[in-house]
Amino acid sequence: MGTGLILEGGGMRGIFAAGVLDYLLDEGLSFSNVIGVSAGACHGCSFVSGQRGRAFATSVDYLDDRDYCSFYSLRKTGDLFGAEFLYHRIPEKLYPIDNEAFRKSGVKFQAVVTNCGTGEAEYPVISDMFKDIEWVRASASLPFFANMVEIDGGLYMDGGIADSIPLAQMIRQGNEKNVIVLTRPRDYTKTASRVVPIVKLKYGKYPGLVRALQNRHRVYNETLELIRREEAAGRAFVIAPMGDLGIGRIEKDRKKLKKAYLEGYYVTEGLSEKLKRFMAD
Repeated sequence: MGTGLILEGGGMRGIFAAGVLDYLLDEGLSFSNVIGVSAGACHGCSFVSGQRGRAFATSVDYLDDRDYCSFYSLRKTGDLFGAEFLYHRIPEKLYPIDNEAFRKSGVKFQAVVTNCGTGEAEYPVISDMFKDIEWVRASASLPFFANMVEIDGGLYMDGGIADSIPLAQMIRQGNEKNVIVLTRPRDYTKTASRVVPIVKLKYGKYPGLVRALQNRHRVYNETLELIRREEAAGRAFVIAPMGDLGIGRIEKDRKKLKKAYLEGYYVTEGLSEKLKRFMAD
């Protein structure tokens, strides 16, 4: 299938990936298969539609609107990031997604979601940004801060719960090489969650989901080992922050967000020649 592109999530840390994607668009670099997790799925939509700058703009332009991200929204709707605002008002009216370009791109675009019943990751294909938008919403529905999303009778949440960096899935799908955009520095490893008792209280009716949340750090760190093996074999290329971005999942400091975005852009620019050789080989 050629070269795939994998976009890790991480809430507002995902703005690093927005910078990476804008550089890729500036250079005309394309991928046969793009797969995004949580914020990575949200930003990947703008990349596939070829809308440079959109991922950054939709991350920072509406920070002051309480319907975008606020505890008001959480209390009112159960979603910290307002679902109606993010997945309808922005893509349909405020900063429309170019759905025609998206559909005609020829890219197989997938969003990673976690099935709340089984605790397993699923990888639905997004072929139409309006018809399939609920899969993108589900991919970015954070535990404790968002509602479960019902789609076709199933309940889904953040894809990062079950598969934060879906390299194994891309390999299973036949991608010979993969470019992986991380939102944590290369030396990061995930530790066990300290909120497991709260997880059991909140999601006790969904043992598969609880199990996935408990095992998340193990799966994540095993994936880092897979990345290292694939890199050594010349089948993976990693783009990651130089250090801790200094922003959390929920960040409203525009200066910090722009700095992280620019780091993504310039880190990718610095790796450009190596990246192009990797994709051409």
